[in-house]
Amino acid sequence: MENFLWGLWNGITAWVILVVHIFGAWHNFPVYNIARDNPWYQFGFLIGAGSPFLGFLHSRK
Repeated sequence: MENFLWGLWNGITAWVILVVHIFGAWHNFPVYNIARDNPWYQFGFLIGAGSPFLGFLHSRK
């Protein structure tokens, strides 16, 4: 369960860290944590990384 929560957190923060990496800063903060790589971490990461787009999928009437 701990790896799922870390994956969720890293997935949510991945977008910010990715943009910062593009501009050449924060090299000591990886977008994806290889040390925690397991199925629960991957599942949490996918949910967290996809979370900003879930709001766009909801149709407005």
